[in-house]
Amino acid sequence: MLGVFKNLAFWVVLAIVLGIFVGYFFPQIGIDSKFGIDYFIMILKWMVGPIIFLTIIAGIVGLESLKDLGSIGLKGFIYFEVVSTAALAVGILGSLLLEPGVGMHLDANSFDPSSVEKFSGASKDVGSIWSILANAVPKTPLFAYDDLSTLSGFGFVLGVFKNALLALSIVITPFIKANTLQVLFMALISAIALSFAPKKIKDFFIKPIEKAQHWVLKILSIFMWLSPLAAYCAMAYLIGKFGIESLIGMLSLLGTMLVSCLIFIFVVLGVICYLAKVNIFKFMRFIAKEVLVVFATSSSEVALAPLMKKLESAGIHKGCVGVITPFGYSFNLDCTNIYLSSCVIFLAQAFDIELSFSHLLSILLILMVTSKGAVGVTGSGFVVLAGTLGSMHDVIPVVTVTVLLGVDKFMSEMRAVGNLCGNAVACLIVGIWDKKIDRDKFNYAINHPDEFDFERLEIKKRA
Repeated sequence: MLGVFKNLAFWVVLAIVLGIFVGYFFPQIGIDSKFGIDYFIMILKWMVGPIIFLTIIAGIVGLESLKDLGSIGLKGFIYFEVVSTAALAVGILGSLLLEPGVGMHLDANSFDPSSVEKFSGASKDVGSIWSILANAVPKTPLFAYDDLSTLSGFGFVLGVFKNALLALSIVITPFIKANTLQVLFMALISAIALSFAPKKIKDFFIKPIEKAQHWVLKILSIFMWLSPLAAYCAMAYLIGKFGIESLIGMLSLLGTMLVSCLIFIFVVLGVICYLAKVNIFKFMRFIAKEVLVVFATSSSEVALAPLMKKLESAGIHKGCVGVITPFGYSFNLDCTNIYLSSCVIFLAQAFDIELSFSHLLSILLILMVTSKGAVGVTGSGFVVLAGTLGSMHDVIPVVTVTVLLGVDKFMSEMRAVGNLCGNAVACLIVGIWDKKIDRDKFNYAINHPDEFDFERLEIKKRA
């Protein structure tokens, strides 16, 4: 009985309940609690960049050859495209069958277009391959060149120093701002370059990299014990700021998305896991604590590093974990896809806009492109949604997304949890497909999940 008090999941659940209570009965206290979740996510986001960078380099250099990297990458790309398209289809079918917006009879002319200008304005490049590639290359410094004007000294030397400092700040910025895509790009370039180096140079770099990874993960395991406090702050703020009323008012849409996400996880992913001879329920139990933390904080990034360590400890090759998991967080956001397709159909129903079969097909095709188009962009859910509606040539006016502003915070929990589950399964399936998994170790892990809790794992160098 006393063991439950040592269980992190117990304290997270207790914190969620307490946060809902405080947010509902003492809303101002709930709103004032926002700083707790802001700082928690900020600290973890700072740590996510270094962990991804170090894990990818260690994983890729640890592969037998770059051919293995190409094999993992190609299979990952195929999996992402097939499964994310299935997620879009689930979202469309779920909304068509459950009809969450039918009977609302809303009028687009009654909404203020200025309330969505920042989303529609940012959606110009949604779906542009060039935009994705451009976003992947670090180019934003922490400070402007002119900010160094206070420095004085010899002209030429000072100019070289300023440029070097500026270049260094461009490299550091993706880590500080947790731009996963840019960190991925730098890690891949570094890992591929190191793979071509002689063995002595590899060994010289890889040992400090593995040691740094060891300590960063150890520090992260300590910070994860603060997740109950973060869970309380997040739920207290959410309920205090937006109220239970906004949740109830859009219950039909929330219910539709919840059903669609559950069907996707336990039916679509369940069938995929069944074909790979894995029990989806056991696997979900294995990652349950990461799911709980993500649900409480509405941020899938807070569990990225713990998930990667847990999957690696369960027998999936660190090269596969290091490539597929972080790439999945950029290109395999399954439940974000469900959110997008569900919302498009919901808005059409709520505003009495009739969609033909050709419209539905175009929605699917457009979302297959636009869902990849705002990688690393803040507020990407609304940006992509606005971009999708714009690509439909105002069949559904962009201003209609205004109706979702109040409820989007509640939907973000489902998006974050579903994305975590989808990427965990993606890493597992690609690992099995590419024979980069120790099945005996993995089977033991999913049958004994408590032994693989991130906060209890002994972080040590693997042979």
